[in-house]
Amino acid sequence: MQIRTAPQSTNQLSAVRLSHATSGGVRCSCSGERVQLVILSLFRYFHEPRRGGGGPGGTVGPSWYASTDRRETGQGEDDTESGHSRPQRDMEMTTRNLHLDSKVDNCDGVINRNGVDMTEISVPLSHPGKRMPQIEGDNLYRLRDRKFLLEDKKRLCAWALGTALLGTLLMILHAELCPFIYQSDSRYAFIIHCSISMSTGCLLILIVAFHYKDIRLFIIDHNQVDWRIAMTSRRVLGISLELLVCAIHPVGTYWEVGVPAPIAREGVEVNSSNSAPLCVSSRHGEALLDTELLLSVLMFLRLYLVHRTILLHSKVLLSASYRSIGSLNNINFTFRFVLKVLMNKYPARTLMGFIFLFWLIASWMLTLCERQTQEETGRMDTALWLIAITFLTVGYGDVSPKTSCGKVVCLFTGVMGVACTAMLVAVMTKKLALNKGEKHVHFFMMDIQISKRIRHAAANVLRECWLLHRTNLTKGNSGEHRRHQRCLLEAIRVFRHLRLKQRKLRDYASEMVDLPKMQMIMCDLSANWNNSYRELEQRIISMEQKLDELGHCFQQTSELLAQALRYRNPEIRYS
Repeated sequence: MQIRTAPQSTNQLSAVRLSHATSGGVRCSCSGERVQLVILSLFRYFHEPRRGGGGPGGTVGPSWYASTDRRETGQGEDDTESGHSRPQRDMEMTTRNLHLDSKVDNCDGVINRNGVDMTEISVPLSHPGKRMPQIEGDNLYRLRDRKFLLEDKKRLCAWALGTALLGTLLMILHAELCPFIYQSDSRYAFIIHCSISMSTGCLLILIVAFHYKDIRLFIIDHNQVDWRIAMTSRRVLGISLELLVCAIHPVGTYWEVGVPAPIAREGVEVNSSNSAPLCVSSRHGEALLDTELLLSVLMFLRLYLVHRTILLHSKVLLSASYRSIGSLNNINFTFRFVLKVLMNKYPARTLMGFIFLFWLIASWMLTLCERQTQEETGRMDTALWLIAITFLTVGYGDVSPKTSCGKVVCLFTGVMGVACTAMLVAVMTKKLALNKGEKHVHFFMMDIQISKRIRHAAANVLRECWLLHRTNLTKGNSGEHRRHQRCLLEAIRVFRHLRLKQRKLRDYASEMVDLPKMQMIMCDLSANWNNSYRELEQRIISMEQKLDELGHCFQQTSELLAQALRYRNPEIRYS
């Protein structure tokens, strides 16, 4: 760290420059009392509350004292200067690139997160002739805090999603491996359950920290003082429901209960008479307790964190241009908007990814539900087949769920299959549809073909009329006359049908004229009108000039005639 100051008077600019390089070492190029004064001023600048009000709630702001400059310049003026006459401050930040092998440094609570930059901060202690308003300084601090809070929210949400997925994977691992490794003296199940509980505790802590950052961000955005203002009933209900969902995990292994009645009646061999493990070994295979089954299935509710992570890590939310233009158009950047953007840019990729993940999760949940009955639907391959035919609303009927849990999973799969099939049809229709250029080319060629067919139909009408007229001249051939009448009526019908088809095609093609084309047409018309108006103005000006010339010529002619008359008639000359 380098701290450099320059002796200046009270009316001059005194600046403190801090340049902290990420090399781990600290160097000081100042001496003695001056260093202490600068460090004290920096500490007050960043950590002391503002004196004299200004912002709401005593927000942390700068608290510089004018006595610092007076001590440097030797002036002994009174330190009880009023708040409005204190010198205002400004802050300038520049960035310099350093070597890649530099270490992470922390300067006054602001961490150099990249580890490859050196930040130089220039803090003027006084500014002659110019004062920064206190509200503007407060807004700068709010923007800085808001940026850090958004980064913390994004990081906490990613950690929470990773912790939730870790707990879910441990639950799946426990459910799959427990029948093979569980014994009376085995600790594998206990270790896995402890890991699930620890991940659940970490997830709850991360959720609380995320909402703490969210409340702080609400306070900054709405310029409030008390954090309890942000705790509305809707927010409290949402946080409580979120904590309840994240706290669900299988904990039945820790409870010592008697052997379940169905297992005792079936003669299942249990290793311990006073415990009810997650899975027990029997001659019929694997069996899951109802409580453990329900808690294991409900752990998939933690996947709601996926949409929050996608929202906070999307380029739509992080782009300043998106947010500025969206705020001008009153658009809320929610997950629905991000999903619409993804479906517009990558429709097939997004939909197929969702369908594939839903297929795997629903198949494993069905396998977990059907293991109690020891049916063939308890196998993963059969569950994949059943979920697929249920999702596609086919339902061959060769396999069916036996338990209530399996029936609920299949019902939910059918509903999601109908919705996803409709979206898939819409995506495929959009992919197979012609674009504007292709439509224009297609309709142009169809119009040419229909025009040719209309000309042929008109020629057929004329031919049949001539043939009918020729049969009228010959007598005694009524059969041929009726045949030509029928042919004439058919030719007229074909001609009218083609004319109607051409009219409909042109009407549909006229509806395809888009706004840019209409704008170009209007611009061309406006340019033509402007040119015509300029030409008309020039012609009017030329006509005015010619009229002026004609008037001048008439005046000269009248003068010449008057002179000629005076020369010829002396009476007029002397009169």
